[in-house]
Amino acid sequence: MKHTKTQTLTIIALMAAVTCILGPLSITIPVSPVPISFTNLAIYLTVMILGWKKGVVSYLIYLLIGLAGVPVFSAFTSGPGKLLGPTGGYLIGFVFLALISGFFVEKFNGKIYMYAAGMVVGTAVTYAFGTIWLAYQAHMDFAAALMAGVIPYLPGDIVKILIAVFAGNEIRKRLAKAGFIEISA
Repeated sequence: MKHTKTQTLTIIALMAAVTCILGPLSITIPVSPVPISFTNLAIYLTVMILGWKKGVVSYLIYLLIGLAGVPVFSAFTSGPGKLLGPTGGYLIGFVFLALISGFFVEKFNGKIYMYAAGMVVGTAVTYAFGTIWLAYQAHMDFAAALMAGVIPYLPGDIVKILIAVFAGNEIRKRLAKAGFIEISA
């Protein structure tokens, strides 16, 4: 069954909404100005379902909603100040997370280990952007920013990647079977 443009737009909007729901949910930790966020889990799931092009569009919709003032960023924050603040590099880096992870999902159809590898690479690029920006904004050296903005989050990211790869793959298959998305062979 061929999916329609309306179905495509609906699923992109739905995944942007999922990101808007999961994005504000965060846990502050005492060692860092960067909270534990579920935004990357939402992005991992989005690209598992949509691939890189539609996944990037979905994330950009979320980003624009937050920039417009709707409190969808971590800890229910929003606005340009958030993007220009200490965690703004992570918000920008998430564009590359969606692009790289989604590319791996599309390029290596059915290879779960490659989905995970793409998410790891995309996360590393996100962390590079975020850490450089955090170091600049918080007047830290790179090592201190790495300790504050990356190291505490790695165990949780592994769990999020595993959830996204296995649950997202199942959701992807079911949506394709129902005709809502196409999966290239």
